[in-house]
Amino acid sequence: MTEAPQNYANHKRIDPWYHYVAFGLAGVAFVMAALHPFQDPWRALIATALLVLLLRVRIYALRVQDRVIRLEETLRMQALLPEPLKARIGELRPGQFVALRFAADAELAARVEEALTEKLAGGAIKRRIQVWRPDTFRV
Repeated sequence: MTEAPQNYANHKRIDPWYHYVAFGLAGVAFVMAALHPFQDPWRALIATALLVLLLRVRIYALRVQDRVIRLEETLRMQALLPEPLKARIGELRPGQFVALRFAADAELAARVEEALTEKLAGGAIKRRIQVWRPDTFRV
């Protein structure tokens, strides 16, 4: 069974076990502990620590993915962009790299030019992409 082609509307990924189950349970534990913080201070402390841990682990994973994406896209841009744009790769912000990974090779130069001259955010770049290059590995 093939997946639908990736586009702006369906490119975000949700991991139900992480986003709904783990965060749901941690959220419930935190709320229950917050309602009675002095009744059992250890419960409040553990619930808070669990919630902070879940958030930080997610942020760390996304940072690593963003760094890998930046490296991959820098290499791709060095191979595909014309010389004037190659010299400006360092001006791209991390969110722009993350968004540009979805642009097909044929339109990459145009999207990079727009991102740099108009200082576009990631969402604006993604909305302008005509032919999506799917990224099915990000979680």
